Amino acid sequence: MSIKKIVLFILFAVALSGCSQAESKSVIDDKVKIGIMLSDVGLGDQSFSDLAFEGLIHARDDLGIVFDYRELGDSETYEQGLKELIEQDNDVIIGLGYMVQTDLEKVAKEYPDQQFVLIDSTSSLENVTSVNFKAGQGSYLAGVVAALTTKSNTLGFIGGEDVPIINDFANGYIDGAKSVNPDIKILSQYANNYGDDKLGGEIAKSMINDGADVLFAAAGFTGVGVLKEAQHNGVYAIGVDTDQYFYAEKAVITSVMKNIDVAIFNIAEQLVNNGKIQSGNMDFGIDNKGVGLAPLRVHQYPPTIHEQLEKAKEMLVTKE
Repeated sequence: MSIKKIVLFILFAVALSGCSQAESKSVIDDKVKIGIMLSDVGLGDQSFSDLAFEGLIHARDDLGIVFDYRELGDSETYEQGLKELIEQDNDVIIGLGYMVQTDLEKVAKEYPDQQFVLIDSTSSLENVTSVNFKAGQGSYLAGVVAALTTKSNTLGFIGGEDVPIINDFANGYIDGAKSVNPDIKILSQYANNYGDDKLGGEIAKSMINDGADVLFAAAGFTGVGVLKEAQHNGVYAIGVDTDQYFYAEKAVITSVMKNIDVAIFNIAEQLVNNGKIQSGNMDFGIDNKGVGLAPLRVHQYPPTIHEQLEKAKEMLVTKE
């Protein structure tokens, strides 16, 4: 059984464990209901979708909501999955990732009374709340750490696609590294794929051969291959979205945390407490725990690094 299937099985089992089979339909109908259309790789990506799922599990356990999800594979298109979630009479339907935007906006226009949430992109439609993360802030901190870790003064960045959201990660990483060493070299490459760990490993190996000794990947499951290849070659790596230390415990010095679970729990809390969610735009950054870094590990850092990171955080918040 593949890792992805194992993770999917575990997540699905956890999701079901809190729901009594004896719970009647009438009881469920009284609860806040949330549907989510997951991003293209879906559950088992060890990143974006899994973190969103964790946020919904947290909301189910702490707030008493119920939820359902769709992913490509269950549904032929995002549009079909979104319409299936509408048929289930969900109070709010979440589209996870910019890839969902076109189909979500099409469906939102057809169902103007249905409330939608679009995560990681911005919509102008009145019935769509847009949720975005200041990923560049977290990546800036990662760049500072990388620049204080490297011995070769060469870093690597691997992105899933050459799109604004991923470029936000890249630009933050570069700016943070150059704030420590303006002459540092950063190699960048886009995989054009979020679900191929072998491809991620190949790109990582090429960068390592070119001298990079700290690699940062914002590429979903493709990035997991980067982490493992870094460990195989005895260099360092930085994870993304979740704390990915446990995928390469000898290599991952930290991870850029994009706390999608925090945002989704926030949305569920608004629904439970207010019966509706904030309209327009919701932004999550350092100031409201939307982004940040996982603990520093593996490499021995001087105590002063924490002071440097705190100063960088203050600068980033003030700059906004």
